[in-house]
This record gives sequence, C-alpha cells and structure tokens, in this order.
Amino acid sequence: MFGALGFSYAYAKPDKAKIEIIVNDDWPGIKGFKKINTVLQYDEDYNSVTAWGAKALAGEPPKRNKKNKDLPKPVELFKFHLGRVPDSKKPKLPAKVTPERAITDYLREMGKTIKQEIGRRWPGVDFYSNVRIVVTVPAEFTEDTKTIMRQCLYNAGLIKSLGTLSLQFTTEPEAAAIHCMNVMKEHRLTTGATYLVVDCGGGTVDLTVRKLLSTDRIGETTERSGDFCGGTYVDDEFLKYLGSIVGKSAMNMLKEKNYGQINYMVQQFCSQVKIPFTGEKSDFETIEWDIDRKCPALKKYVTGSERDQLSEDDWVIELNFRTVKSFFDPVINKILGLIERQLEKCSNCSVMFLVGGRMQINDDTSYITVPPHPLAAIVSGACEYGLDMDTVTTRVLKWTYGVRICPEWKHGDPPNRKTLENRIYKFSLMASKGTEVRVDEEFSTRLYPIYPDQTAINFTFFYTSKYNAKYCDEPEMNLLGSFNVDLPDTYLGLSRPVLITLCFGAMEIVATAKNETNGKVYRTTFSNKE
Repeated sequence: MFGALGFSYAYAKPDKAKIEIIVNDDWPGIKGFKKINTVLQYDEDYNSVTAWGAKALAGEPPKRNKKNKDLPKPVELFKFHLGRVPDSKKPKLPAKVTPERAITDYLREMGKTIKQEIGRRWPGVDFYSNVRIVVTVPAEFTEDTKTIMRQCLYNAGLIKSLGTLSLQFTTEPEAAAIHCMNVMKEHRLTTGATYLVVDCGGGTVDLTVRKLLSTDRIGETTERSGDFCGGTYVDDEFLKYLGSIVGKSAMNMLKEKNYGQINYMVQQFCSQVKIPFTGEKSDFETIEWDIDRKCPALKKYVTGSERDQLSEDDWVIELNFRTVKSFFDPVINKILGLIERQLEKCSNCSVMFLVGGRMQINDDTSYITVPPHPLAAIVSGACEYGLDMDTVTTRVLKWTYGVRICPEWKHGDPPNRKTLENRIYKFSLMASKGTEVRVDEEFSTRLYPIYPDQTAINFTFFYTSKYNAKYCDEPEMNLLGSFNVDLPDTYLGLSRPVLITLCFGAMEIVATAKNETNGKVYRTTFSNKE
C-alpha cells in the first residue's frame, strides 16, 4: 500500500493448503512497524536520494546552532499531487523534483528492500516472471493515477514492461473489503448479507459497501465514496491552532526557514497527542507543549503581544481536552457524514468494519467492529486479491462512460457549437455511474459514418463524475482513450454500421468496435476508472 504518509507491503506464496500472508515489519533503520514513512531526503542539488522512510525524517532539534550546511527539507506528501486534493494541501515540491520523479525514486528504494526480502524467502526466484504485484489506490483517485503509477513502477524497475499482467491494481477499500470478508465468520453472516468498510488513511477516507454472494465471493452494492479527511488533517488543525497562538507570520517563517523542526514537531504531536487521544475526557491529562524542546527555532519568529504572552508562560502551551478534541472534530464530522450517506443507500447493512491506521471503539456494539490488524487490512486484502482475482464478481461504476458523436446541428443546439459542416460534437452515454456491473459485462451502442465516402472513423471515449452529460468538454469530463476503425465498402454509403462496446473487466476496460459490414473487429484496452 503506497499511502500519502506511509508505505506497507505484504507477501504470500500460493502453494500451501492454508495461505500465510506475511506483513513486513522490518525496514532499514527501524523494526517492528508495519508501515514506513513516505518521505525522501535528497542531496543539496536534488540529484540523488540520500535517505528514505524513517531515516529521512527530521530528528530532534539540536541544542546548539550547528554551522554545518543543512540538507534541503525532506520531500513528503508527494502522492497528494496525484489526486483531486485541494491545492492548499498539495506540498510545494523542489523545482527539480516532480511528483512522478519523487514517486519513482521512492519506489526504487522500496523496490530494493522488497526484492531483497523476496530473494531471501525464495532463493533463485525470477522476480519479473514469478511475482505478481498488486498496488492499491484510493477510491477517489482518477483513472490517470493508475497510468502514472504504472509508469513510475516501470521506471523504478519493479516491472519489466508497461503492459505486463504481473502488475495489477485494486482500490484500497476493495482490498480492505476482501480482507474483512475473510474475518466475518465470527459475525455469522450468510449469503446476501451486506457490510460497510470504512478505511481511514493518512490522506483519504474511503468507504465501500459489499455483499457476500457465496463462499469467498463478494459484490459491490453502492458507489464507492471517499474524501480527503484522513489523519493528516488532524495535524493541520493542530498547526492552525499553534498559528493562532504564535501568529501566522511566525508559522510561515518557520515553514520557510526551519521546515525540519515543523516535521519533528508534527511527529511529536502524533506520538504524544494524536495517537493516545481516545475522545474520552476521563482518559485525558492536560499536556504541556514546550516550544523550547519541541521547536526552538519558532521563538525567533514570534513578535509583539504573542511573544510577550509566551515569554510570560515560559514558552509552554497547555493543550487541554477541549482544545485537542477541536483538532479532531472537523475531521470526525466529515467522516461521519460519509458514513451516514453510505448507510442511507444501504439500510440493511449488517456490520461496519473500521480499518486503516489506529482504530478504537468506545461503544459496546457488535455492529461496528475492527479486524484484528486494522493497519494491515489493506495490504493483506491486496495479497488475497492477487491470489484469487475472481473474488470480486460485481462492481459499481464510479464514473459515467460515453463516446463522442457528431450528429447534425439542430434548432435548439447552442449556436457556438455549430461546426462549419453544420454538425455538433456531443457526448453519447454508454454506461452510467452507480450501475452495478458484473466483471466482463458489456455495454454497446451502434454508430454509422456521417459521410457516404468516409473511409475511417475515430472513436473517442470519455468519462465523467456526473451521471450524464451533453458535451465532451464539460467540467469534470476526462479523456479515456480513442482508436480508429477502417471503413471500406464506400459504395454502401451511410449504411455501414459499427457496433462499439465497452467491457468492464477486473481492473481494465476493453473497447471493441465491430464493422458489421465485413465482420472485422478492432480492440484496445484502457485502464479501469476506479
């Protein structure tokens, strides 16, 4: 799992009666954790990676000012550039480091660790021929994400060719749902029962409702949903609060001049405040946040009345229960809204699974449950999916799909869209978002040439987050792909039908076009729009 904050992986070998899935917890420089930080440290010129993961994190601020030249600030949260994340949340990357380069550099370093571990477990194994890689992506990421990730994995040396079937994708909530399916026996759910999976990650929170169809088979019953309201947004609320105490200008200067100390301070906030917080006042003791120890560089940027007050308080900020709870409230309320909207679509949900990160339930209820290892649920489910890719039999379309057509312009059509040939380009619907489709189910439409002497047609496909659309250049419309179809037999004029079909596979879309005059079939494959 390649998360915004952390990376984790698991592996299994399908040669035993009982498959054992092993989640890695041995990383360079740190052991015992199932996830490693998604952070890179480059050299001064950003030419090469000097450290990654835990080793790239900022350490405790030194008591003395060192004259040694500091390395540039760590590069992190670069995965946010792939999603529809608010621009304010996307980190500013160094000029020489694009999001694709950062992802590739990180995967290259991670790949060395993975290959070493696979080689240790199974000496002599051919990594490119005998290892299937399953990469999870958030439900909210667009189609382009998988294309970019595939290219980055290729550039990082984890796959040998871009089109290899050794690389597969699934969404994070789907992987979690597969894992939860295998731990549902204790809930005695039977065929037809539905369950909700809520995956709370560092950047995103993803939700999916699944139905138990039969032994080891599940289907999707509602459209997946999610939002950018993961754990990092709690950190943001803390920094926002700190800015209200020391002044926004002081925080801005700290970010610009001493980013490493902000990085270290957030680490301390997570370990000492965020993770231990249960939401119960009886469990909480007021925390003294000592700026001298946590972030000494901040002091030199604080001015005016803020400085006077903090000096009087010995540069200690008290974090009481109400204050800490306020860091969580906006994020929790957003997550609760996502859950409520999913349950409105699925009133007969039998159980809700909470996975990802650190999960705790304070209510005594059997309806809400946490699997034994919530942090490992996604990577474990991804392994289970890789071992049996027929596990998921139906999915609900996340997008609406269609093809561009060019009919004659008619009265009532927008005059500014009228072409010189008295035609207009429109979006022709083929499959609507929210539709539950079987794996390999087909959606077809029949089109004809628009000119009698036309010798070819270019079919261009689009997808949108809307349920329907009129034009291919509307907001939220995205290009899926295109291909050409030859049209001989011009003596038949316009009577040369072409049947075009979109077939939704496991994680890809197959587009076909059949020339119904001569029977010739054209075929191309697009990545599935998860």
